[in-house]
Amino acid sequence: QGNWNGIIGKITLKAEAPVFFRDVQVYPDLKNRQAKITLQLQNGLNRTTTGTILVSAKSFNSQNSDATKVVTATFKVNANDTSTVDVILPFGKGMLTWDEFNPALYKLNVILQTKEGLKNRAEVQFGMREFTIKSKQFLINGRPVFLRGTVNNCEFPLTGYPSMMVEGWEKIFRKAKDYGLNHMRFHSWCPPEAAFIAADKTGFYLQPEGPSWPNHGPKIGLGQPIDQYLYEETERMAQRYGNYASFTMLSAGNEPAGNQVAYLNAFVDYWKKKDRRRVYTGMSVGGSWPIVPNAEFQVRGGVRGLAWDKKPESVSDYSEGISKFTMPFVAHEMGQWCAFPNFDEIKNYNVVYQAKNLELFQQDLIDRGMGNQASDFLLASGKLQVLCYKAEIEKALRTPGYAGFQLLGLQDFPGQGTALVGVLNPFWEEKGYITAKEFRRFCNTTVPLVGLKKFVFTNDEVLDAAVSVFHSGQAPLNGAVMWNIKSNDGKLIAAGTFPQRTIENGNGIPIGTIKFPLSGINQAQKLTLQVSVDRTEFSNDWDVWVYPAMVPKQSGDIYYTTTLDEKAKAVLQNGGKVFLNASGKVIKGKEIAMHFLPVFWNTSWFKMRPPHVTGMLIQTSSSAFADFPTDSHSNLQWWEIANRSQVMILEDFPPGFKPLVQPIDTWFVNRRLALIYEARVGKGKLVVSSADLRSDLVDRPAAKQLFSSIQKYMSSDKFNPKEEVSLTVVEDVFLHPSKESVNMYTKDSPDELKPSSNQNKN
Repeated sequence: QGNWNGIIGKITLKAEAPVFFRDVQVYPDLKNRQAKITLQLQNGLNRTTTGTILVSAKSFNSQNSDATKVVTATFKVNANDTSTVDVILPFGKGMLTWDEFNPALYKLNVILQTKEGLKNRAEVQFGMREFTIKSKQFLINGRPVFLRGTVNNCEFPLTGYPSMMVEGWEKIFRKAKDYGLNHMRFHSWCPPEAAFIAADKTGFYLQPEGPSWPNHGPKIGLGQPIDQYLYEETERMAQRYGNYASFTMLSAGNEPAGNQVAYLNAFVDYWKKKDRRRVYTGMSVGGSWPIVPNAEFQVRGGVRGLAWDKKPESVSDYSEGISKFTMPFVAHEMGQWCAFPNFDEIKNYNVVYQAKNLELFQQDLIDRGMGNQASDFLLASGKLQVLCYKAEIEKALRTPGYAGFQLLGLQDFPGQGTALVGVLNPFWEEKGYITAKEFRRFCNTTVPLVGLKKFVFTNDEVLDAAVSVFHSGQAPLNGAVMWNIKSNDGKLIAAGTFPQRTIENGNGIPIGTIKFPLSGINQAQKLTLQVSVDRTEFSNDWDVWVYPAMVPKQSGDIYYTTTLDEKAKAVLQNGGKVFLNASGKVIKGKEIAMHFLPVFWNTSWFKMRPPHVTGMLIQTSSSAFADFPTDSHSNLQWWEIANRSQVMILEDFPPGFKPLVQPIDTWFVNRRLALIYEARVGKGKLVVSSADLRSDLVDRPAAKQLFSSIQKYMSSDKFNPKEEVSLTVVEDVFLHPSKESVNMYTKDSPDELKPSSNQNKN
């Protein structure tokens, strides 16, 4: 991780004319088709001087062009003094406005000439736009806009400091727009001018912050130097960058300590009175921080995340959580879902940094005999990460009154212990498990949505899905909403079209309901439900699973047991087959917490706070899954099987042994894990599952179907495990703990993330 703040770029000393423009600020007024130009003049002469000022503006980056007439004003400024002149610059009917769709920009030219003939000229880039708030919505030029953002933590792994080139920032913003985003928050820092220029050109809404994270020593509101510094520094930010159309929001920093509310109330009030070109909040904070009531919008945690301790669905939203807020609510640092490291990235660190963290993780994986699985772990964990981001983003998009989110993040954060939370790496490159086009299906200006109470069905049920649309477009959307259901091999099973209608900007706008009886599905299948808006690129899809309501019992000579008892040992010794359902019996691995959700941020920073597992790798080529359609990664049908299940540590199993279902451990420890495995034991054949595949199967159709599929496999000639494991090694998993102890488990958070921790007290 490089430096968040400091001094970089050009430091110059420029000679100006004796009478010159010290500052130029542009205040758009769209309603009256004009802009107020505030000019601060500096007179370096030892005498009073007068003169004229010429003001005009011309567009420069749009297909349509526009130019104002030249406006003339007079001025007088005393000797060795300053003077402020306000000029109203009218625009005609061709006035161009700036937003994410049409980022039209103007160049303002101001020229002064004194009575003595001295001249000075200034040129300023600006856009005619107004970013305002109405109730719980942000408005861009009077139109509702939903912020789809990511957090920028100053990740510049090639230099250690942010780019000072417009082209470098354009690459970042264009990549973010490719992924359906329109907004970026700069975590406790302000980017250089090049970022604002690039965001203006690409149409991107920025939230820079007063460079502070004042709970690591300094605290606000206690009379410390930081109190005055934040006013002075944000003044400099507004003066230098305030004309840029992309500078739409301002926060004083991140997650403070001290006398927060009083200080930040005053800070927000100061800026609301001083400059209405943007909107203001106190600081960007987690959900446990006190609310700053004078803030115009909230960037807060607490109303985000996935409630996947319960069966996954796509009906619930965040309405209850945001109900107490009367202003726009933006989710603070949404996501933080991890994927396994991409070790191919190491070679990219070839300038000022070396990726020693990734090198250590890679070597540890190799030392534990799993180096050849690194790519598989990346792809499997990445697919689960995407599934989580999709579900969380869609939950926000269907919540009425939700104003936006700031992901943490679209890109990885290499600091704080290595937080591999992005679908892009810190170089803003894809990792190989999702493309921008695929991501835009659920994160875009328009996103079709469905409300499903569950994703796993039996064929005696009806698939009931409420269809809605999220829209945050340039104009209302006119089009028919269509749907179809296809089998896993692409065969069309059902389709329909809702009546054409006008869709205004809003979240979760109801369209209609799909009701499809599943009685025609006679075997276990994964189906895909797709909803699209006709004659547009906007389309989204969801996997659902349908299983037979009646699963035939498998006949055969399989001994089912929940303990490795004497009978099981005898069956194996005599060449028989044993299914060991070991749920709740694991000792070697009971300290590992597997939730269906992946690791949050990373287990180093959070001191092994659960969960510890980042998805599962599934051997789809095995006939054990012939009647249980599955991807090679965790998908939603696995929730009822994997969530809160025990895992087994295979530390004494043969080198290269690969389970049928392999949970992926945190990359800080890299233990070889299993949820389900098969092996030859003595003369017999064994399948062991630490997931519960037998209890409460009435409400767990996926577990029921998986158990049936495995039993059918074990009864067939295809059941022929390749790896041999001794009975002693198998039994030891249920008798003794792991030889490796990790003693930093906690359910708590680091002290610096607590607004009331000892170090944050006054």
